[in-house]
Amino acid sequence: MIRRGIKQQLQYLRRNLGHIEALMATWPSGTSIPLPRWLMRRYWVIQHLHDQQWAMYCSNTRRCEDRIVSISQPHVRPIVHGKQHKPVEFGAKLSVSLTGEGLARVDHLRWDAFHEGHDLESQVEAYHRRYGYYPEVILGDPSYGSRDNRKFLKKHSIRFAGKPLGRPPAVTDEHREQIEKLKAQRREEYLQRIPIEGKFGQGKNGYRLNYIRAKLPATSSAWINSIFLVMNLLILLRILVFAFAIAHSWFEQACGSSRCRQGRLLAIRLLFSLRTSGRA
Repeated sequence: MIRRGIKQQLQYLRRNLGHIEALMATWPSGTSIPLPRWLMRRYWVIQHLHDQQWAMYCSNTRRCEDRIVSISQPHVRPIVHGKQHKPVEFGAKLSVSLTGEGLARVDHLRWDAFHEGHDLESQVEAYHRRYGYYPEVILGDPSYGSRDNRKFLKKHSIRFAGKPLGRPPAVTDEHREQIEKLKAQRREEYLQRIPIEGKFGQGKNGYRLNYIRAKLPATSSAWINSIFLVMNLLILLRILVFAFAIAHSWFEQACGSSRCRQGRLLAIRLLFSLRTSGRA
């Protein structure tokens, strides 16, 4: 019964599209079509949507490549996460890196489902181009700990803070203390990943990162990147205020002595060093 209803709906849509095509064929050539641009775009999207649905009906499947789920946002794709309350989500999928100072960077933004582990190499190389050196350790999700990624990190002397691959070593009296120490280290490094999760929570709760109302992919990308820019500016402002407070206290201490000029220069140098270290 449901399959029959789907076929009838698609046939009705095909008939209506045929009527529109017949009307457009009679329109004089060389003149603009009396439809706004946004409506013409939706007309083209509906045609493509009909072709996708008809192909799935004929093959008796429920999947197709680049399936359209929104007429107003045809670039949005369903992303299956397997969560209990939201097994399927819609929207952009981000790959974000976080520095030790709390500055977040959107490395990749896509609208289709992708595996984040494949972006590790490009993220590490981007870090090297940005700061001039490779990071000492990678605190990433377990999905980043593939064999190829570990091989790449070992090549550049970068440690991956995750569970090693293969069978765990046998616990003996000789190695018990070392194994317990490695477990505690992995636990501590796993807890250090909490800030990146909190960054997404801050964006969603404070800046509506989960409620992007832009329709086009370019404006949606600009909206998302602007949210991360504002959160980074707050971090830099906090560093700058802290630097000014320390410089002011040093300046007051120096002015209380006979070497006021030297103290002023020392405070300015301290302020500059704190600001440059906040950028790293």
